[in-house]
Amino acid sequence: MADLKLSLACWDYDRTRPLIDGIIKPDGIDLDVQVLRPRQMFPRMLENREFDAAELSLASYASLIGRDDCTFFAIPVAVSKFFRHSCIYVRKGAGIETPEDLKGKRVGTTQYSSTAVTYMRGMLQDEYGIEAKDMHWYMGGLVKPTETPLIPLDLPPEIKLEFLPDGETLEQMMVEGRLDALLSIYIPRLFEDGWPHIERLYPNFKDVEKDYYRRTGIFPIMHTIALKQEVVDEYPWVLASLYKAFCEARDIAVGGLWDTDALRLALPWLMDHVEEAWDMFGKDFWAYGLDANRPALDAIGRYVHEQHFSPRLVTAEEIWPPFPE
Repeated sequence: MADLKLSLACWDYDRTRPLIDGIIKPDGIDLDVQVLRPRQMFPRMLENREFDAAELSLASYASLIGRDDCTFFAIPVAVSKFFRHSCIYVRKGAGIETPEDLKGKRVGTTQYSSTAVTYMRGMLQDEYGIEAKDMHWYMGGLVKPTETPLIPLDLPPEIKLEFLPDGETLEQMMVEGRLDALLSIYIPRLFEDGWPHIERLYPNFKDVEKDYYRRTGIFPIMHTIALKQEVVDEYPWVLASLYKAFCEARDIAVGGLWDTDALRLALPWLMDHVEEAWDMFGKDFWAYGLDANRPALDAIGRYVHEQHFSPRLVTAEEIWPPFPE
């Protein structure tokens, strides 16, 4: 019998490249991989369901579950994890010296409901008591036009969110003093170019993130892998096949970081980083599966409810339901 043909959209990470290159082949599946940036594939999957499986925003996925409007089924794979303390930027002179100073400030973001910004707002509320309603939000492009929300927003009146009109950008507002802070998925061009009036809220973000993880156990998951529900209904065995393949691809990538015979990346201090990750997370520092990621899943399931993307709390088991591996 011929293998089942399935399309998969994902980005070219080290942990997905063995699947892209065909080094790893899922059992019983002829996988057609399309390499796309998240900002390209997310709307194509969420709005048009163009792929049989795709990398998907975890916050969008959890929100759709909470709305009882989810037509996808995710496997317990986290292709993107990222601490986001380093992604909060402030304008010098805006009176923001501590996180608490964000209250009452004008804050910009490119995607209000993105997983990254959802985790950032959740962290600010959990750690410092700062709620979304305490800030005036602006959604637009950093240097390009405003993006469309990934999922429809239905925010209560106390959340002040404005969409930038044509011709306006967040970085332009920052330069002109009309914006005080950015919760940014991307590194702002102003920061890259060394504009003297922008800085990180947490200059020592690495130490802050380590402390945050030690206290909370949360290693924020940005993206998961989701299949269309009808594919799972008709071919339930594909879940275990894809999960096994993603784990094998991840193992090749992680194993290559500790290969002193032929190191994949030309970074002389890479061994230090690997050992540092082991010290923080254990040897399985890029763990897949429900149990190893429960703190992050519990957090996002609560955040989408608290931030008005879901009418109810979403459990970790709903996000990554158990299935036979």
